[in-house]
This record gives sequence, structure tokens and C-alpha cells, in this order.
Amino acid sequence: MRAFVELRRLVHGYDELSQKIKQLELDTNMQFNEIYQALTELASQKEKDQKPVNPVGYLSYD
Repeated sequence: MRAFVELRRLVHGYDELSQKIKQLELDTNMQFNEIYQALTELASQKEKDQKPVNPVGYLSYD
């Protein structure tokens, strides 16, 4: 009887742990999504702000 009570308690603990892990996955996925969007915006803004670079030195027309 004690073994079954202990098993039931452990299974309930796994359910709680599973729920916490799922919630953690959702939270981190949302955070990574926000970070990805911010980096994408920064990259596109950087591309817009870049000016063409003039080459330095002598050009050879061979």
C-alpha cells in the first residue's frame, strides 16, 4: 500500500514538473522570438544606413 501511495505521489510530481517545463519552453521561445525580431530589425536598419565604400589605394586598369 505504501509503495502505491509513493508511486502516486511521484507521478503527481512528474506532472507538475512536466507542466513547469512546458511553461518554461513557451516563455523561452517567446523571448527568443523577440530577440530574433530585434536582431532582424537591427540588421535591416544597418543595411539601410551603410554607404558605399570608396576603395583606398591605386586602381590598376590592366
